[in-house]
Amino acid sequence: MQTDSPPIVRLEGLRMSFGANEVLKGIDLEVPAGRVLGYLGPNGAGKSTTVKILIGMLTGFRGSVTVCGFDVAKEALEVKRRIGYVPEAGALYEALTPLEYLSLVGGLHGLGEKELTEKAFALLKLFGLRDQGEVRMTTFSKGMKQKVLIIAGLIHNPELVFLDEPMSGLDANATVILKELITSLAKAGKTVFYCSHLMDVVERVCDRITIIDGGRIIADGTFEELKARVADASLEKIFTQLTRKEGQDGVAADFLRVIQG
Repeated sequence: MQTDSPPIVRLEGLRMSFGANEVLKGIDLEVPAGRVLGYLGPNGAGKSTTVKILIGMLTGFRGSVTVCGFDVAKEALEVKRRIGYVPEAGALYEALTPLEYLSLVGGLHGLGEKELTEKAFALLKLFGLRDQGEVRMTTFSKGMKQKVLIIAGLIHNPELVFLDEPMSGLDANATVILKELITSLAKAGKTVFYCSHLMDVVERVCDRITIIDGGRIIADGTFEELKARVADASLEKIFTQLTRKEGQDGVAADFLRVIQG
């Protein structure tokens, strides 16, 4: 589906190096508003580096990066006001309660105290954490902390949401809720930039998939378009065929032989 509006994310010739190691090697990508993009790649491919650049967390890149109409290199604060970010495992202030933490995050985005409190308790309730809203997070499990991070990334109603392995540690019910939420966000006109290793989830909720490997985009399109490249395959098989390195065939069998002696 074509759109006349400018893309909400635009990368042109994006390169990023850490010392002599070039992690991103010329990424060109446009994401229209209201879409759910699945951004996939093996470990070390450059997924998280891309996201950290897009949210203004990493500087020193080369190329052009525009988010929500703003140049990330020059207007990172304007970008941060308009986006939400849910990491795989963020640094929570565990000495705080969920309500205190969400009040801190919401306050940074200009939400008033009354609105913050109402939203925080309502969202905590939806994730089964209403009774823990005023309990310090030092005793929380990984999944409980992840729920708080998800709420913190969405409480200010951002127009663009970056999800970097957001389902890590979630229980089955919370995982179902988040899958449905991703679809609902897109229907509400929000844009979701979703990094994950969960191929079945990406296949189900994303309307476009970009695969990155070795710092370069190696495939981009709808699931149906990617499937045409690997006859009638699942996304997992497509991903494996496109990113498998030489010598990986038979690794599982070799692994089993070694541990069995």
